[in-house]
Amino acid sequence: MSRGARDAVSATPTAAEFTVRIGAMIDYAASLEFFRRSGDDLLDRWDGRTLARTIAIGATPVAYACTFEDAVDALEVHVAVEDERYRREIERIVRAMFVIPPAQFADLKLRDPVIAALDVRYQAVRSVRQSNLFGALLRCISTQQVNLRWAATCRRRLAETFGRPHQVDGNVVYCLDPARIATLEVSDVRALQFTNSKSEYIINVARVIASGEVTTDFLDRMSDEEIIKCLTAMRGVGRWSAEWILARTLGRPRVVAGDLGVRKAVGIAYCGGARPVEAEVRRVTAHWGESAAVAQALLLHALAEKTLADIAANADGVATPSAPAIPIRPKSARNSLSASRRKP
Repeated sequence: MSRGARDAVSATPTAAEFTVRIGAMIDYAASLEFFRRSGDDLLDRWDGRTLARTIAIGATPVAYACTFEDAVDALEVHVAVEDERYRREIERIVRAMFVIPPAQFADLKLRDPVIAALDVRYQAVRSVRQSNLFGALLRCISTQQVNLRWAATCRRRLAETFGRPHQVDGNVVYCLDPARIATLEVSDVRALQFTNSKSEYIINVARVIASGEVTTDFLDRMSDEEIIKCLTAMRGVGRWSAEWILARTLGRPRVVAGDLGVRKAVGIAYCGGARPVEAEVRRVTAHWGESAAVAQALLLHALAEKTLADIAANADGVATPSAPAIPIRPKSARNSLSASRRKP
């Protein structure tokens, strides 16, 4: 074998497989269904059995695939990574994949009948963290003012046109390199049926991420408000997008009060079905505290399953013996208030 051939062989990444044990009960199938429900964008791929994703470690995109197995009061995640050199980083990411309820969640369930009822119906449905910062921001930008499936279709076109396919454990998953996207013209992205504004936003965010100025580790050292200020300095990233990064990328207990889906879910759960404004969402969910990410995930899951209204209605007025229930505004009173607001 020639020296060049030996160098080529030694440079070929070696795959690795390992198991991560997460010490909490997690309904992984229901938690991950969000990805399939919103459409296959080739970037976060869940087929009901395997989750395939990529993450940028430094400037290197690394693909990994996870399958899941319930254990006693725990979840075992069987991981395949395409390059064993990044095993430690991937293990850390997988271990933090789901947002685990804090100790305060037990108290919240005692005080909030809606959350208690949701946790019974959808026990162990948890928020799934999106550790790929550029991918998470792309998801936020693409979903602005369109439905989730159309947004996924546009992201898929972006992946097919400008992404790079990876194979890991028999699964194909694409990565989008911010440095590659940063070189595009607005017309290149617009051709994939993104709007002109979104095309500009995607390229601008790619340039910031590719520069290395903003990374997940960099953000994680900041306070929530510092992160919001940092992210909203990027053209195309508003406050609600920054709050999704707080909740789903950094796993912080943040209510995304400006998001339409969150407003709708909170309205059904606490406001008699009326759509609250952002300030009211923050007010009526303030008691969620450190459990905000867990509570928000439960509400949004029930909203997608079209069961939230029934669960909230049956939870009305239910208190526990050990703590007072959070008051839920009666439907009749809330609807009357809404009607009065609509009067000219």
